[in-house]
Amino acid sequence: MIKNILCAADGSIISVKAIEFAIDLAKELGVPLTVLAVELVSREDMASSPFWDSQVLEASEAITRAKFESVAKKAKDAGLDAVTCVTASSRNVPEAIAAYAEQHGFDLIVMGSHGHTGLSRMILGSTAYAVTARAHCPVTIVR
Repeated sequence: MIKNILCAADGSIISVKAIEFAIDLAKELGVPLTVLAVELVSREDMASSPFWDSQVLEASEAITRAKFESVAKKAKDAGLDAVTCVTASSRNVPEAIAAYAEQHGFDLIVMGSHGHTGLSRMILGSTAYAVTARAHCPVTIVR
C-alpha cells in the first residue's frame, strides 16, 4: 500500500510531467507528496568557495524557491494540500534520490525520463535507470 510519494524533479519539461502525474496520484490515493530537488553543489560549499558570491547564492535560492512555489500552486489547484518541497545535496543524483526515499520511508518514487536509448544512454547514463536499480521501493517513470 502506498502511504507517501516522493517525486524527484530537476526543472526539465519531463520533470514537470512527473510532478503533475505525482500530484494526481497522491490526490487519488489521499497520500502526501514530497518533491525532491537534488543540488549538485551544496549551499555550504557554494558559500565557502571563492567562485560563488552571495548574489549568485541568493539567485540560486530564489530560483529554487520559485520552482517550489510553482509546484505548491499546482498541487493546491489540483486539490492536494499535503505537498512538501525539499532539497538534498549530492554529486550522485540517483544515489541521493534513492537514499532520501529510503531514509524517509517513502513507498513510491515518481520521476521523469527523457527516454534516451542505445548509445546516448550509454554515454549520458540514465538517472531513472540508476534510481530504479538502487531504490528500496517501486519507481514510476513518466515519459
